[in-house]
Amino acid sequence: MSVSSHKIIAFTFLLYIHRVQAQYFILNFSDEDFHNGFDNNSTNEDSNYEKFGQTEPRSDQDLDPGSWRPILEQLDDSVVHPALTPYYSALKKMVSAASEGNFMLMEEAVNEVNASASAGDPPARSVMGFVYGMGMTREANGTKSFQQHQLAAEGGNMQSKMALAFRYVQLDMHDKAAKLYAEVAGTALSSFLISKDFSMVVPLRIHRGAEEDKDVLRRFRGEDGEDFKILEYQAQIGHPSAMYRTGLFYYFSLRGIRHDHAKAMYWFSEAAEKRELRSMEILGEIYALGTGVEKNYTKAFRCLTLAAEGGLYSAYTGLGYLYLKGYGVDKNYTKARECFEKVSDREDPSGMYYLGMLYLKGIGVKRDVKQATKYFLVASNAGLPKGMYQIAKMLHAGAELKKNPNMLKLAVALYKSVSERGPWSSLSRWALEAYMKGDVGKAFILYSRMSELGYEVAQSNAAWILDKYGKRSMCMGVSGFCTDKERKERAHALWWRASKQGNDYAALLVGDAYYYGRGKERDFVRAAEAYMYAKSQLNAQAMFNLGYMHEYGQGLPFDLNLAKSYYNQALENEPVSKFPIMLALVRLWVRRKYVDVSIMVTLLLASLITVLHLFNKRSQRREVTVDSIGADVAQPLVESAAFPN
Repeated sequence: MSVSSHKIIAFTFLLYIHRVQAQYFILNFSDEDFHNGFDNNSTNEDSNYEKFGQTEPRSDQDLDPGSWRPILEQLDDSVVHPALTPYYSALKKMVSAASEGNFMLMEEAVNEVNASASAGDPPARSVMGFVYGMGMTREANGTKSFQQHQLAAEGGNMQSKMALAFRYVQLDMHDKAAKLYAEVAGTALSSFLISKDFSMVVPLRIHRGAEEDKDVLRRFRGEDGEDFKILEYQAQIGHPSAMYRTGLFYYFSLRGIRHDHAKAMYWFSEAAEKRELRSMEILGEIYALGTGVEKNYTKAFRCLTLAAEGGLYSAYTGLGYLYLKGYGVDKNYTKARECFEKVSDREDPSGMYYLGMLYLKGIGVKRDVKQATKYFLVASNAGLPKGMYQIAKMLHAGAELKKNPNMLKLAVALYKSVSERGPWSSLSRWALEAYMKGDVGKAFILYSRMSELGYEVAQSNAAWILDKYGKRSMCMGVSGFCTDKERKERAHALWWRASKQGNDYAALLVGDAYYYGRGKERDFVRAAEAYMYAKSQLNAQAMFNLGYMHEYGQGLPFDLNLAKSYYNQALENEPVSKFPIMLALVRLWVRRKYVDVSIMVTLLLASLITVLHLFNKRSQRREVTVDSIGADVAQPLVESAAFPN
């Protein structure tokens, strides 16, 4: 795919922001919006320039001081800095207490963490920020939580920087959020060791609506999973493609598989012997970076050349990088550019990104920020973190000069998306592993930690565990296991955070909480606001609920025409729920035409819907079955309770 170099009048582009669903945002900006901070005459050297392509491999402990990995993967004590031994001892107790449901052990663990925090340990301060935010063995205190995270962030703790940045976003303080997310995103990029970024752990939603998502969980059962057993068997009997894929599973800890570098290298090497081109490419990148092996640029160049000559065009990215840096071959900017162009012609985002860097830095070509931006946009739209990061930097610089809040918000969203790919995202894998082993308490505390860092999926998962498992969620409050009130309030707070990040189901539940007074004082106006937000995400249940509230004047003006409009929208978006919606429309028609008999008809239809509800318990897979407000159609006429869930 070529990108023309003619003068740009204006950019119209799609940016893929990783949210609840794959949503695209179409924005119009002039080219000046991107380039005020990146004009062709300024040097504006990026601190990551020497890290132009890939960075030197760094451990999680270097990138994420105080990482939870040593205790969750039960690593040898030698990987832990001696000064952090008390912290890790306390953290281990904390996770064990959550797993066992042992409140006394949790109190002991938190006291030990607090002692380390009082001594000035940044990771311990970060955990205490989490404790105060949760209200676990301590009274929930937002101010103390913020202070602890601030002290931890000043000490270099990346997880606290993420937590603070997310709070700033919630407070609409995007200027402060951008600075923190930019730093965290830069660190996250250092953890991407391979051009394809297989190492990214994408958090998985363990539920679909109110029910467990068994289809997703089935595919992530690690080495015990039937799919992986079949794949590994195919590798053992000599299928090159299966060998490559098995190597990926071990190398990048995919689908719950434990990282095993030796097994990964074995399968990649076996596949390469059988001329499996993708294995040659990844071996070349591993040797070039020295990830788990001694660097060997000669081997890297040979593997990448064989893969490229065999027809795997993506291997030209690695070759271009070697020519660019002069690793294992004479430095040659022309050949580097030619390699990147070959990849970009095949619409490969990595090739686009590297071409963008050549034009941004003026390496082997005349410096042209406009041209660089076009390449970065293509890479960003494809979801490549490095491309997203460069666009975020350009928007950030332009927003500061032009005082444009919309550009700043978009920059923050891109920074956040990249930040969430860092090594701390592996908390999701450990949480999922715990959940699939039946350790709900451990899964809940890990998802809760991630929710504080701003991960929407973790917020949704933690809230769902509270709702689904109740007391069995091992939720711990101030003086013991969470009371019903504490649990409902915590679930509401988690759903609320998720709803603000675009989760329509969460917004629906927030609306239900306000409508019925579940964990919150009953408030029809705020319920309507939440339903309106869910409706903007095309949630048909919310549309139905808004129609019902207009029909009976609850939190919204009494308006039968608007009620009909919302019912029709619900029908249009969820035709599978035609029957209950049609009942509501018939009832509405009767009310408008025959006022005298409307009460009797309404009660009759309410009875029919009750029968439907009992025989068709919904799985809440985004269907409208009038379970929430809509099920209780007779509520304004008789003092009936809400239908049971």
